[in-house]
Amino acid sequence: MATIQSNMAGSVWKILVNIGDEVTEGQDVVILESMKMEIPIAAEASGIVKDIKVSEGDFVNEEDELVILE
Repeated sequence: MATIQSNMAGSVWKILVNIGDEVTEGQDVVILESMKMEIPIAAEASGIVKDIKVSEGDFVNEEDELVILE
């Protein structure tokens, strides 16, 4: 199981995956918005999306869990 975490504080602008989706290492899964910039968050491992811990519009801090892969 792998956890994809935020690498900075910001708002969740867009979630690019759904539960059950297969993702590959390096694939963008969430886009954060911070200071009018869009910051893509990529999967650090391949797997199947087991859970999405955030919703679009949520504010997250650095190291908050975004997506759980299995």
